[in-house]
Amino acid sequence: MAETRSGAVTLKGNPVDLAGPELKVGDAAPDFSLQTNGLEDMSLACTAGKTRIIATIPSLDTPVCHQETHDFNQKAADLTDTVVLVVSMDLPFGQKRWCGAEGVENVQTLSAHRCTKFGEDYGTLIKGGKLDRCLARAVFVIGPDDKIRHVEYCGEIAEPPNYDAALAAARG
Repeated sequence: MAETRSGAVTLKGNPVDLAGPELKVGDAAPDFSLQTNGLEDMSLACTAGKTRIIATIPSLDTPVCHQETHDFNQKAADLTDTVVLVVSMDLPFGQKRWCGAEGVENVQTLSAHRCTKFGEDYGTLIKGGKLDRCLARAVFVIGPDDKIRHVEYCGEIAEPPNYDAALAAARG
């Protein structure tokens, strides 16, 4: 069972418990198996040799997550050898519908709905409360060497991440 971290993250000012470790710059990125909106499996190895920006969000159907995914879609459009992955517990069908309706093409949505391992390994799985089993807002930049270059666990889930810091880390 994953360790639980309390109080470092809030939802509208209320503390949220997160399962899993707090990853740090220099750590090896945990591998994962997530589902694309085309129902294919995707792992870290599927993007080997590229820089990855992985943004975890509670749900595409919330205003801040909606805006964050649009912002990454726009801001990361000019990055080379970089993929942007937005991970949530939303079902792949909903992610596909959302991306099509919103014209999002520079971001790939991935679903962690099948199990909680991704959230536990990345330290973003919310334990208990209103968003139980959702993922907290966080951004990880992983280099082509599979080492973490940037980590931001957003202190307030209802606030967007620091895009500039994540993009700077992705550019190297």
